[in-house]
Amino acid sequence: MSDHNSFSTEDRRRFLLASLAAGFALTVRPVTASTIVTDSAGLSVGPVFIPSANGDIPAYQAHPANAGAPLPTVLVIQEIFGVHEHIQDVCRRLAKLGYLAIAPDLFARQGDPRQYNDIPTLQKELVAKVPDAQVLADLDAALQWAARNGGDPARVAITGFCWGGRITWLYAAHNPHLKAAVAWYGRLVGQPSTNMPRHPLDVAAELKAPVLGLYGGRDQGIGLDTVQAMQTALKRAEVANKIIVYEDAGHAFNADYRPSYHAAAARDGWMEMLGWFRRHGV
Repeated sequence: MSDHNSFSTEDRRRFLLASLAAGFALTVRPVTASTIVTDSAGLSVGPVFIPSANGDIPAYQAHPANAGAPLPTVLVIQEIFGVHEHIQDVCRRLAKLGYLAIAPDLFARQGDPRQYNDIPTLQKELVAKVPDAQVLADLDAALQWAARNGGDPARVAITGFCWGGRITWLYAAHNPHLKAAVAWYGRLVGQPSTNMPRHPLDVAAELKAPVLGLYGGRDQGIGLDTVQAMQTALKRAEVANKIIVYEDAGHAFNADYRPSYHAAAARDGWMEMLGWFRRHGV
């Protein structure tokens, strides 16, 4: 007889899907009036489950409805706040441009970041417990899912924000099939740990895909000295790379739902990202 307190597969799926519900993480409420909302007209959007070696993980996906030919695919990598409304909106924006955009919940095994009330606790109790190796494997699984569900495996890119910006650099050094990567204000240096043994500066010479880095000149958490160190290290890379620094922007300048939003830098960064994708065949 099964334990009445056991967590069934269906219960687990319902629990995981809660992390993709509409709305914003508690840590970033209230949202600002500048929040961009992209509708889903002409799109197929919603949650899916991605099979992986360590169990299914939920993801939010968006792509043009009734797409014929396989679509170029973009992995969208979350901030520390999870796959909340802003990340889902980024997916819809890309889908409106003809991409299959997919944002896997990369914290799913460790917890739901949307339920934390303050950033320090979220960082300590959840984010720090997520191993880079697990994340990279889950991103591989997400691209495999995309290839089976309308994505073109020959045209794949990645973009990520803050925590996801750091992951974007790491994934560009991990996957030789990636065509392009755009990292938004991702941390470049750090102390090695069991879960985070290497950082972007450590893998700069190992990049396998062209990377565009977008940074704020007034970012209080990512010093310009580390950006300059990365630019020096990137001279050893064998693939195209570029870092743009928006002098008047701070951290999270693309986060239109937060006071950190810098509209001019966000708009220019978005166009630079799209141009980088096109230039490298995605």
